[in-house]
Amino acid sequence: MSDETTLSSADVAKLLQDPNSDNRAAAAQKVASTFGGENLSDSERAIAEDIFRAMLKDAAVRVREALSDSLKDNPAVPHDVAASLAKDVESVAMPMITSSDVLTDEDLVDIVKTRSEDVQKAVAGRANVSERVADALVDSDNEDVVATLVGNEGANLNEGTFDRVLDKFGDSEKVNAPMAHRSDLPVGVSERLVTMVSEQLREHIMTHHEISPTTAADLLLESREKATVSLVEGGSMQTVQELVDELAKNKRLTPTLMLRALCMGDTTFFEVALAKKADIPVLNAYKLVHDGGDLGLKRLFEVTNMPPQFLTMARAALDISEEMVETGGDDRDTYRKLMIERVLTQIEDDIDTENLDYLIGKLGSAHASSAPVA
Repeated sequence: MSDETTLSSADVAKLLQDPNSDNRAAAAQKVASTFGGENLSDSERAIAEDIFRAMLKDAAVRVREALSDSLKDNPAVPHDVAASLAKDVESVAMPMITSSDVLTDEDLVDIVKTRSEDVQKAVAGRANVSERVADALVDSDNEDVVATLVGNEGANLNEGTFDRVLDKFGDSEKVNAPMAHRSDLPVGVSERLVTMVSEQLREHIMTHHEISPTTAADLLLESREKATVSLVEGGSMQTVQELVDELAKNKRLTPTLMLRALCMGDTTFFEVALAKKADIPVLNAYKLVHDGGDLGLKRLFEVTNMPPQFLTMARAALDISEEMVETGGDDRDTYRKLMIERVLTQIEDDIDTENLDYLIGKLGSAHASSAPVA
C-alpha cells in the first residue's frame, strides 16, 4: 500500500502499533481509500477488513471518525463494520448513518428508536428512505424529524404515512409546508392538507398537485374572493394572470375548473384562462367572449378544446353576468346565489350532471349560510 495500490505488512503494523492517533487515523484513511478497488486482491481485501474490525476497538475517537468518514460511501464495506460504526458515538456514527447504503432497514429502524433527534434527522434526510423507516421516523413524534422526512423527495411515503403525519402535525407549518412542496402527493392527502395550510400554500397545492374538480374550484373561488368581476375593473389582472399561468404550467387549468369559476361569478378568470389556452391577448379573448353573438365563444371553445357540452352553461352564465353587473354590486354572496339560481333555470336538461351537481351543492350551501338562526 506504499504506492496506494497495495497493502503491505508494514502498513498493517503502522496502523495497529503507532502510538500516535493522528498517524493511525491517516493510515486508516489510506487503507479505506484502496478498499474495494479493482487492484486489490482477495487476500488484501481480507487484511483490510481485519484492520477495519481492529480499528472499531481503537480507543481514539479520531481514528474511528476517520474510518467512518472514509467508508461512508463504499458499498463493499462489510455489514458488521458499517453497523458497528453507525452505533458508535455520534461523531463517528453520523457519516455512516447519513450516507451508507450498507445499512439495512432493520439497522436504521433500530437507530431511529434508540438515538438522538439529530441522528433521527440524519436518517430522515438520507438519499433514500424506505416506507418502513419512514413509519419509524413518524413514530418518533418529533416535529423537526418529521419535517425533515416529508421535505425529503427521496423518502418513500405511502398515503397511510402521510395521513399519520397529518394526524400528528397537521397544524404545524414546519411540517405541512415542506409536505405541500413535495413533487407528488396522493389526491386524498392533497385535499386533506389543503384545509390545514395558509392561503399561499393552498394556492401552491391547487397549482401543483392533483385534487378533485370540486376542491379545485372551491380553492380557486376562495383564493379569488377579492378579485373583480369585470376585466376592466381594479388592479387584480396581474394576480389573475399569474394564477392562470401557474395552473397552466402545472396542467391544472382544466375546463371544469374554468366553467365552475365562471358560474360562480368569476368572469375575469374565465376570460384570462381562455386567452391562455388560445394563446391570444386577454383583450382579444374578452372581445370574443362578449361579441354579442354565439360565434366568438363557440370559436374559442373549439380552439381551446373546451368540451362542447359546456358551451350552453357558459353562455347562460355570461348572459346572466352581463345582466347582473349593475345589480350585483359588491355583495359577492348574493351575486353568486342569483347566478347559480338563474343558470340552473336556463340550461338544458342534457348538460353534464357533474357540474350541475356542483352548482346545486353550492346553491344549497348559500341557502344554508343565509338562513336565519332559530
